[in-house]
Amino acid sequence: MSTSIRRNAAALFTPFRLRNLTLPNRVVMSPMTRRFSPGRVPSNDVADYYARRAQAGVALIVTEGVATDHQAAVDYPETPQLHGEAALAGWRNVVTKVHAAGGLIVPQLWHQGPVRDPLVSDNPAIAGVRPSGIWGRANGTVSLDPDYVARMLAETRPASDSEIGDIILSYARSARAAVAAGFDGVAIHGAHGYLIDSFLWHETNRRDDRWGGDMARRAAFGAAVVRAVREEIGPDRPILFRFSQFKMQDYLARLADMPDELAALLGPLADAGVDLFDASQRHFEQPAFPGSPLNLAGWAKRLTGVAAMTVGGIGMHAPRDPLGVERPMEAGDNLDRVAKRLEADEFDLVAVGRALLNDSEWIARLRDGRPFLPFDRTNLQRLA
Repeated sequence: MSTSIRRNAAALFTPFRLRNLTLPNRVVMSPMTRRFSPGRVPSNDVADYYARRAQAGVALIVTEGVATDHQAAVDYPETPQLHGEAALAGWRNVVTKVHAAGGLIVPQLWHQGPVRDPLVSDNPAIAGVRPSGIWGRANGTVSLDPDYVARMLAETRPASDSEIGDIILSYARSARAAVAAGFDGVAIHGAHGYLIDSFLWHETNRRDDRWGGDMARRAAFGAAVVRAVREEIGPDRPILFRFSQFKMQDYLARLADMPDELAALLGPLADAGVDLFDASQRHFEQPAFPGSPLNLAGWAKRLTGVAAMTVGGIGMHAPRDPLGVERPMEAGDNLDRVAKRLEADEFDLVAVGRALLNDSEWIARLRDGRPFLPFDRTNLQRLA
């Protein structure tokens, strides 16, 4: 890395207060699920994996998606859970090692909802939960296996009111377990077409009861989850909430076409107790709405007054050919542009994903002005 990038990235190394947490810098490890927990129990290798990032200086770690205890929460059995003695012991070990390395860590509570694939799960007879029985658009732009899409497009029954209540309680129990395991807060996955997002998205929520209708009612389920989590973790620990425009069911999907529509969706979540909106987009420099350079995190912060975190290709470079197809990724030097937007108060924190998977020392290299390692895709498939 050149000294000019190091100088321009100085804003990334300023502290930030998030409820009771003082983050020493603005760099957060983004949640990335890769299924390294056989039997849904995080191993000592998982603990070491997170601890290495904390040791290098990441301000806050958001774990991979962690299943709530609802029977249809997730599919692959190597995805960790946050219930049962063995899993809780595994997570206590993770938290202990991260804290010993000087880091902070929160679990990302996850329910896949419509996206859950029964065929690869340990409960194949149980269908995924859908607000209105709809998986998503039949002609969405996806990178999913066509056989999976064909199977999932068949409509199922809508979730019942009692089932929705049970799922909210499962989030509450998971939040209680997070406190017991020593986590520093809780992150809630409300993006990418998973359960909470499927309530927010008009394509998958066609309900006409208290859980659907206008945007405020489509936000009611997510707000109820946030309130349940807040009740369990108390007033000191922060709640992070991930949301997105794009979905696994359609990369071109949009929750909102105008800022006032986004405000109507995020407002109830903020009122329920969200401390940080984790605005997931594929490229952090992409404007969220026409007529403004603000990205999705920038608009979340402007519309709600709540802190926001950006993500999307930070520390990476994925060139595009004339047709818009991404070529192989490589280590990038976009940190000066990230820092400028941070200095302009567009957002508050910066989530880094693939760059930190590629190299656990990535943030230390940034801080010290050392060159980044070349990108090695095989690092994405192991607990390096």
